[in-house]
Order: sequence, then structure tokens, then C-alpha cells
Amino acid sequence: MTFATLALIVALGVIGPLLALPKRLHLPVILGELLAGIIFGTTGLQILDASDPIFMFLADMGFALVMFAAGTHVPVRDPAVRGALGAGVVRAVLVGVVAAVAGWAVAQAVGIGHAAIYAVLMASSSAAMALPIIDSLKLSGPPVLALTAQVAIADTACIVALPLVIDPDNALRAAIGAVVVAACAGVMFLILRYLEKTGARRQVHEVSEERKFTLELRVSLVLVFLLCGVASTMHVSIMLGGFAAGLAVAGIGEPRRVAKQVFAISDGLLAPLFFVWLGARLDLRELGAHPELILLGIALGVGAVVVHWTARLVGQPLAYGTLAAAQIGVPVAAVTVGSQLGVLVPGEGSAIMLATLCTIGLATIAASRLAAKAPRSAESESR
Repeated sequence: MTFATLALIVALGVIGPLLALPKRLHLPVILGELLAGIIFGTTGLQILDASDPIFMFLADMGFALVMFAAGTHVPVRDPAVRGALGAGVVRAVLVGVVAAVAGWAVAQAVGIGHAAIYAVLMASSSAAMALPIIDSLKLSGPPVLALTAQVAIADTACIVALPLVIDPDNALRAAIGAVVVAACAGVMFLILRYLEKTGARRQVHEVSEERKFTLELRVSLVLVFLLCGVASTMHVSIMLGGFAAGLAVAGIGEPRRVAKQVFAISDGLLAPLFFVWLGARLDLRELGAHPELILLGIALGVGAVVVHWTARLVGQPLAYGTLAAAQIGVPVAAVTVGSQLGVLVPGEGSAIMLATLCTIGLATIAASRLAAKAPRSAESESR
């Protein structure tokens, strides 16, 4: 990779915010970044080489920070959300059971024996997608609390389950690796909590802010990459390492200043670079050679939304069920890890990303409708 290529990648990353500018559309920033990668990568102009080792390593760093941000978005400290855990667990379990049946049905229909992978994909939610939408729309009330708990539970469970189902021959090794990563995250949380209670973290913060040392940011990056290193050593995805580090930080409360600094590094460079790389490595031409996989992508995307709609049986409005179906971390990890292990058939990774875009598109429509209803609800309450 050259500096000219890096400049092109960073410039392509700007397409994401440009497409997301119209607020009424609620388009996610990653949509433009993925499309830019697709156009300039394997599918389109073939200017970007996704197999470049430097490009791949920088993309891995971006993926780790994306999952770290997802972990920090899980509201583990919010007592209101903890109070809604019961409803969240019921809905997540119901969706998981239905997704297992749906995954088997889709696998039978397409003739690819990946029923367990499809089940995890359709059952998954994305805290990194749903929670920012909720915040931007300023949604509140019991349905939102239950949705937040449901998304957090489903996101965590599916991130842990994916390595087990994507490589079942090494499921025991993956399970041991997941336990080791979780244990390291637990130790990390205890250390961070001790530093918080003793006031050491506050002292470091004051010195760092006064002297412009950015010590907290440096420590946060060390924790993320350390857990990702443990995950790699234990032969599990860095997805789990980044997410576990985010949960550990969320458990003690990420300082606002650190959150802004991590956001600047992640969303300013590494996360867009990762999504451009992901788009560049996808070969959508394979879908033309295997048109049945287009139906697979649509079936997985629409199926995920329909599966989440079953929570209507326990009182969840359909719009919130659609928001809960929005995915990003789990399908991205499935494509990344599945391609590295040679588990996926040609074109299957592109079909999974098509399904992801379907869930994001439907969640965007649901968010727009909720946003349209919000002013009327506020006006009726004021009367």
C-alpha cells in the first residue's frame, strides 16, 4: 500500500457521511463506505487490492475498534435497562428459537448446509446500529428499554455463538478461546473498577488533560489490541476481543473525553477503512454466476426481520422489531472469518452482506416512520 492508495481509501470513506447527510432518510454511514469499496474493489474498477497485507492489517484494526465501540454502546450500567432485562430475555429467546427453525428452512431451500450460521445471522441484533438510531430519534419509554435490553442480549449471545457454528469441527477450541477472552475481560474490568474506586483514574485524567498526554486513550487502545491479541492466539475472531474490551469499559463507564478520542480515531480513519476494505473484497459478480445466492441474501435479510417480528407475540411493536433486526457486526464477522477459513461457498459472503443491507434498509424505513410519529406523540403529550 502507498500513501496515494491510503489517500484514496480515506477519500472514499467520506462518501459514507455524504450519503448520510439527508437526516430524513436516516441512512447509516457504513452504506456509502461499503458501496465505495464495491465500486473501486474486486467487483468494480479493481483499483483497490483487498489482499494487500497492510490494507488487511489496518482493516483488522478498524474491525477491532468497530466491535469495541459496539461493546461500549451496551448500556450495562443503566438501571432502567437492567429492569427491562426480563422482557429483553424473553424476546431474545423467542427470536432465537424461531431463527433456528428459519435457518434450517433456508439451508434446506438453497442446499447449503449452513443452517446454524443462518440461524445465528437471523437471530442477531446490532447494538452499534440500533442504539445510535434510538438516541438520534430521542425515543424513550418501556418499549425502548425492552428493545435496548433485547438488542444487548442478542448481540452478545450471537457474537459468542458465531465462532462455534462457523467452524463446528473446532467448536471446543473456539469455546475455550471464548472463555479465555471473557476471563481476561473480567480481569480487565476488575482492574479498571479498582482504579476508578481508588481515584487513580481521575488523577491520571487530570494530568493527561493538563499536559495533553492522551493517556486514557492510549490505555484504551492497549486494552482493545491486547484482548484482540489474546483472541488471535486462542484462534477466535478479533470480533470477540474488541467487543469484550468494550463491555469491560462500559462496565465502569467510559469517560466522555476518551469516548470522543476513540471516536476520532475509529470513525475518522480505521472504521471507514475497514468498511471500504470489506466492500473491496466482496465479489458481487459471483452473485451473477450464482443467481440463486441473490435469493439467499434476500431470504436471510427479510427472514431476519420477519423472525424479529415474532416478538409482536409478547407485545413488541413491529417497528421496534424491525430496528432490532438491524445487523452489522455478526454478519461482517461471518464473512470475514468464514472467508479466511474457507467455510463459505463462492458468492455466499456477498449474499450475507446483501442480507445485511436488507436489514439496514428496512430498519431505516422503520426509523423514519418512528421519527414521523415522534412529533405527533410529543404534541399530544403537551396537550
